[in-house]
Parts: sequence; C-alpha cells; structure tokens
Amino acid sequence: MTDTWKISLPCTREEGEAFAGEFSFASGREPPVISTDEADPDDPERWRLTAYLETEPDEILVGDLLRLAPSASRRDVRIERMPSVDWVTLSQQGVKPITAGRFHVYTAAYADTLQPGQIGIRIEAGQAFGTGQHETTSGCLAVLDRLAAEGRSFLNALDLGTGSGILALGIVKRWRGARVIASDIDPVSVEVAAENVGINGETVGDGAGAIALVAADGFEDERLRARAPYDLVVANILAGPLIALAPDIADVLQPGGTLLLAGLLDEQAEDVVAAYAVRGCRLLEQHVVGPWPTLVLTKR
Repeated sequence: MTDTWKISLPCTREEGEAFAGEFSFASGREPPVISTDEADPDDPERWRLTAYLETEPDEILVGDLLRLAPSASRRDVRIERMPSVDWVTLSQQGVKPITAGRFHVYTAAYADTLQPGQIGIRIEAGQAFGTGQHETTSGCLAVLDRLAAEGRSFLNALDLGTGSGILALGIVKRWRGARVIASDIDPVSVEVAAENVGINGETVGDGAGAIALVAADGFEDERLRARAPYDLVVANILAGPLIALAPDIADVLQPGGTLLLAGLLDEQAEDVVAAYAVRGCRLLEQHVVGPWPTLVLTKR
C-alpha cells in the first residue's frame, strides 16, 4: 500500500455544505477523496475541508482546493504525509453510527451495531451531504420518528434538498406505502441517493412505497408540482433558500399538511417562521439540538 498525503484547510459552513463531490480539477490528476465536516462543535460556522491522495500534492492541486474554500488562504493549508494505510476505508469507519428515535444510521463498517427494533438506514460517507451526523439531519429523523409514533399518517411526501437521500429513506421506512419524491440541486447527489435507495432495499420509482428522484433547482422541474399537494414536506437546506422558496413550498403543501424545516440556526428561526406565516403556515413546535432547530409547521 502506498503512502497517502493529507491536505486540510478551514472553510465556512456554507462552503462545506455546498461541496457535493462534483468538481473540475485544473491539475488533471485523479481527484482526491474529499470530506467536509464541522471543525468545532461550539462554532457551527467553522468547518474544515480534508483531502486524501496517493501522490504528493502540487501547487495546482492546492489551488483547486482553495477554489472549493475561497474563505481560506494558502497559509491556512496544512499538508501531511501519512503512514501507509487505507484512508478511504478509515474515513468510512470514522463516521460513527447515530441513533435518532428508532432510526439507526450506520456505514457498512458498523453494520453490527443495528439492534432489534431499530430502523436501519445505511449511508456510506461519500459525495452527498447527509450521513446523519449533523444535528440538522438527526433532528429531522427524530421528528419524523416521533410523528410516526404519535400515529400520524402520510401518503404523499416531498424531500426537498435530499442530499444522500437519508430523509426520503426515513419516510418510506417509517410509513410503508407512502409515495415520496426527493430532489436536489446537485445531479451527483441524486445519483448517490439512488445508490443509497438500492443499498437500503428500497425502490426508485413513482409508485406507492417508492422514491422518485429529481435533479432540480427549487421547483424548476414540473414533476415536483405535478405530484402536489403533499401532506408532508421536508426541507433540510439553508435559511436563505428556505425563505426564498417559502411561496413555492407553502403552495404545494396541502391544508393540514405537515412541514419540517431545518438547516437553520436559532437566530434565523424567527425570519424563517415569518416567511411561512404570511403564507398560511403556523409553527407548531421546535425540536432543538444545540444551535440547530427543526421547525414543525402546518398549513391552515
């Protein structure tokens, strides 16, 4: 096994969440394995970008990575030569399982952690956002599980900004027979989500119990409106897009339907709630993990 090089640099939360695996490298070399995560749990805006590769990085590659994290500078870049180990495998193993309600999210390396009575979702660390590690994702899973435990029933759901497909999988596994459509602005994420649907023994398709997948910016794909009205809409994206998409999201939610909004910070919740209030959606509750609230709303 050859030596591995590790490059790390700081980035903002927005930069970290924006990276979805698809990137054109000017160096022309084999793209490195890249991951982004929170650098400091007490500072949710402070993230880091880490890349692993099997050849010594040059300045062109460093420049490529700085284009992914423009908030960083060359002096922030740290390059290390690592021992001869399989860093791709270790990066998978480093994603520890999480449990949210009955949901248990794990990678293949932790398949033996799934316990009787839990609802397993296998998500490998990869190119799409959403391994369950972030509080916004685990918060949504916890709320979905509680709604099911309370006897709520959903038949037609939308997962807007699906990333890895984790929340869409949570919906079909908790409400068997539900018809789900999941979309993401990034085509690579949609491909990854399709793989994850298969890995988890679910079906990609338009029928009951299946997940339809769409690459779309907001509601630009007519299929998202054609399946409306939805009795459940989940959107785990940033506060800005949540506010910008409020008219469209409120429009496709049926009266009495349930809306889960996440990806925002505590101090952004008031503005997000206000954007939906003027469109007939009222706040029922907040599920808060650290600085990350999951808002539960309903349409009058």
